[in-house]
Amino acid sequence: MQYEHLNAFDFKEAVKKAKRTALLSVGAIEAHGPHLPLGTDNLLAERLAKRVAEQTGALQLPVVAYGQVWSLRHFPGSINISNETLIRLIVDIGKSLYFQGFRILAMINGHLGNTVALKEAARKLFDEYQDMKIYYFFYPGTKDVINEVRETPPTHASYFHACELETSYMLYLAEEYVDMDKAICDVPHIAEEADMTPTPWEWFTETAVLGDATLATKEKGQKVIDAAVAKMVEILRKEQDHVQSNHRTGYHLL
Repeated sequence: MQYEHLNAFDFKEAVKKAKRTALLSVGAIEAHGPHLPLGTDNLLAERLAKRVAEQTGALQLPVVAYGQVWSLRHFPGSINISNETLIRLIVDIGKSLYFQGFRILAMINGHLGNTVALKEAARKLFDEYQDMKIYYFFYPGTKDVINEVRETPPTHASYFHACELETSYMLYLAEEYVDMDKAICDVPHIAEEADMTPTPWEWFTETAVLGDATLATKEKGQKVIDAAVAKMVEILRKEQDHVQSNHRTGYHLL
């Protein structure tokens, strides 16, 4: 269920029905080549969360639509916020959710550049509320299936962008925003030192595409996305059972 569609009078009961679980999609606005929209990461995070919510009963919060996109901040359309800003926003949201009775917060991240901030925000919340479980998910449980569906080697060991993989995710989750007639193959050389020193992406790519987007298919996207959803659902259901059990035995919850 969508959090913002609730009314205040029904809210407390909805939190209980959701097993005190909130899902927060976190994305970004940044260049994704000629075939994908600037809001690709928002669409992916939001639609992933919808599938997880449907299987866990969790409440789905509105997407945090801006992220840390320092590496692509000079590309047309990109909007960058600092890690510090994102951390403070997530922490404040988490504090409000705790006060409202939630004891599980799952951040479903659509943009790898947010990872540092989300991890730090989770740590800050943990230090203050150790009875609240905070997750930061970024396509968990997908390593094997990615290796199975991918036809081309990764351009970089850690990240992917507007390529065979991410375009496939979009074809499965948000096909109406993909223009495959404009998909391109761009395999830039990323120097080893890019992982060891600040490196704006315009130094090695003009397109923000890291791979062969022309090889993307909805079927590939479905296999990876379904694996990610299954893993998140598995983890959250286990924690929901734990929270419900503690509640029944007298654990204090609002």
